[in-house]
Parts: sequence; structure tokens; C-alpha cells
Amino acid sequence: MKKIIIAFLGTVLLAGCAEEVVKKPENLIAKEEMVKILHDLAILNATKSATANHFENSGIDIMEYLYDTYKIDSAQFAQSDFYYASLPLEYQSIYQEVEKRLSVQKDTLEDRGKRKNEEMRQASLRKQDSINARRDSTKVKKETPTVEKP
Repeated sequence: MKKIIIAFLGTVLLAGCAEEVVKKPENLIAKEEMVKILHDLAILNATKSATANHFENSGIDIMEYLYDTYKIDSAQFAQSDFYYASLPLEYQSIYQEVEKRLSVQKDTLEDRGKRKNEEMRQASLRKQDSINARRDSTKVKKETPTVEKP
């Protein structure tokens, strides 16, 4: 009897989750486009928090910039975000894709930074080797006895 009740509740729960809570908006932003928008939003918000003074002085409004870039309006974005949020698995997959893109971008930037640091370290070593070679050649000249001709 317990198994039947559990199976029934599970079926009702799954059917309830599959039901569309929010109607799909007519101007729904495609999932891939939403991923791009949210990715850019994350980058811009991080930039804003890192360089708050410069960002505020520029007069750029993040959301207005995104609306212009993606040719959308605030209502379309809000409705699309609300619709995707009503579908937890879909919303989760969108944010997982955003997180994946951010992670790839972070790794790429870290690799570039490491390469640049290595290049700077190598240049510094070459410079130091050059300085040491000059210093050594100066020592050799000073230590070489001069023979005076009678």
C-alpha cells in the first residue's frame, strides 16, 4: 500500500513539475541568446565592482548597454528571465552554461598571465646574464697584467 501511495505522489509531483507555471512570452529570448546576455552581465558587473569610480564616471548603464547590444528591451528581458526561472531545470542549464563560459574565460586569462610573467622572467634573466657577462669581462681586463715595454 505504501508503495502505491509513493508511486501516486511521485507521479503527481512529476506531472505538477512538468506543468507550465508561466506562459511562454511571445518575444521570448532564445536560450543561447539568454546565456550570452547573462554572461556579459556577469562580466560587466564584475568590471563595475572592480573599477567602480571609472565605471560611474563613464556614465554607462550596464542594463541599457545590454539592451542596446542585444536589441532587446527591459520588458522582454524581464519576461524571458521570469519564464526561464519558472522552469528550474532550464534555468539551471542556462546558468551552468554561463558558469562554464566564465570558467573557460578565466582559465584563458590566467594562462595568458602566466605566459606573460614567464616571458618577463626570461627577459629579466637575459638582462641579468648580460650584466653579469659585462661585469665578468671588466674583471678580466682589470686582472690582466700589463707588460711594459722597455
